Amino acid sequence: MKLFAISDLHLPFGADKPMDIFAGWNNYTERLKENWQKIVSEEDTVIIPGDFSWALKLEDTLPDFEYLNSLNGNKILLKGNHDFWWGTANKINTFLLDNKFENIKILHNNAYKVGDFAICGTRGWVYDGKSDFDEKVISRECARLETSIKSALGLGGEIKCFLHYPFVYGDFVCQEILNVLKKYDIKDVYFGHIHGRAKGNIITQYDSIKLHCLSCDIVDFVPQLII
Repeated sequence: MKLFAISDLHLPFGADKPMDIFAGWNNYTERLKENWQKIVSEEDTVIIPGDFSWALKLEDTLPDFEYLNSLNGNKILLKGNHDFWWGTANKINTFLLDNKFENIKILHNNAYKVGDFAICGTRGWVYDGKSDFDEKVISRECARLETSIKSALGLGGEIKCFLHYPFVYGDFVCQEILNVLKKYDIKDVYFGHIHGRAKGNIITQYDSIKLHCLSCDIVDFVPQLII
């Protein structure tokens, strides 16, 4: 049993919004599937930290989930900034159950034990947000992150923490998220959100925390082995 991760699939089947208008994204769903099936087995698990589908409504994500369901292994999703279809956990879990997507779960105020790893995380928020609205969202995301980390600690195993937004990017730091990570001595954080030319500002080490970018185009559409 192995643990993989890849972020920002931006699947277009439910919204007819292909990503191949962007450089390097040509035939990306075919490339992703080919790479995925080569290295991921049915016993493995793949974490997807956000921006799974372009669909705006949960019911419209069906073809995207059918694509994901066709891929090997178990999958765990968390919310990204473009996942506008994401509603309550109950609604999503019911949708997955009704459509018999038994190998797909969501990470939302909870944690999972995968082999020797305890998987936790949340969406996070922008690293440069200063408005009252930003502060409210950051406070909520910090609470969700702490709840998830505590759940992971209860499961035992090596903690692997996933965010959609990196807590640090270039000269910006989301101090509130960082404080939660440091409080629980998190060593590795995996994230997405960053694409294309923006990769030049990706930080790979901040204080004692290693950061790992998993965005599809950054990792050449290959699920990354988590060790």
